[in-house]
Amino acid sequence: MRFVEPIKRTLNSKFKFRCHDALSCFTKCCSRTDVLLTPYDIVRMKKRLGISSGYFLERYTYTHIDEKSSHPYAVLKMMDDNEGRCPFVTNEGCSIYEDRPSNCRYYPIGQGIMMMGSEKVSVNEEFYFFIRDPHCFGYQEEKEWTIETWRIDQGVDIYDEMNRGWKEIQLSRNAPGQPKLDPKKQSLVYMVSYDIDRFRRFIFESGFLDLFDIDKGEIEKIKTDGVALMKFGFKYLKYILMLEETLKVKEGICQRNV
Repeated sequence: MRFVEPIKRTLNSKFKFRCHDALSCFTKCCSRTDVLLTPYDIVRMKKRLGISSGYFLERYTYTHIDEKSSHPYAVLKMMDDNEGRCPFVTNEGCSIYEDRPSNCRYYPIGQGIMMMGSEKVSVNEEFYFFIRDPHCFGYQEEKEWTIETWRIDQGVDIYDEMNRGWKEIQLSRNAPGQPKLDPKKQSLVYMVSYDIDRFRRFIFESGFLDLFDIDKGEIEKIKTDGVALMKFGFKYLKYILMLEETLKVKEGICQRNV
């Protein structure tokens, strides 16, 4: 069982760690674990595998509904075998290492985000903590890091920047007084967050563009650019969840949630 140190760390906190295939625990941390996926994780992984977001979600994930916010999350599904290994891990290591999820990149660091105040939420109030797996020998290595240098080395800073809008939504949804999502809205939030190929069809094959006044340049980008589509999805989520007026309804059309 993993042990999370109950001490909040900062970007300047130092630790020693190194993971490599000479360690007897190599890839053990990739078994029997819950890896919550972010929208940018899906963009990277489904592109790496050359498959649609819908097929990726069906084959490699299951849905978890948060009890507090009623927000749906995609979680990486471990293999149904004796070891419960990640489907992308081999004896040689991660087969999608360059595009691995942000939670995997952070390990052995965990990240938390603190809500500041009841009305205005700042995503910059981040804190970190160390995860100590009893089977992990990486902490016995001599390579020293700060949490900041680790994040940069592992490419997590890029992932955090890409998911910033999504983090704002999660924090806002956890604020007191937020209503629970009904099943229809849960399905919509899940599609926009994770099933971006279906979200693109929703935009271009429904009456979506007849309702909203969207810049033509942005429309052209989201036709082919997965990151642009993802970021537009964050704006749409803020709008439909009534968190922020991020979209403008065309003149002459009654404003409503869509």
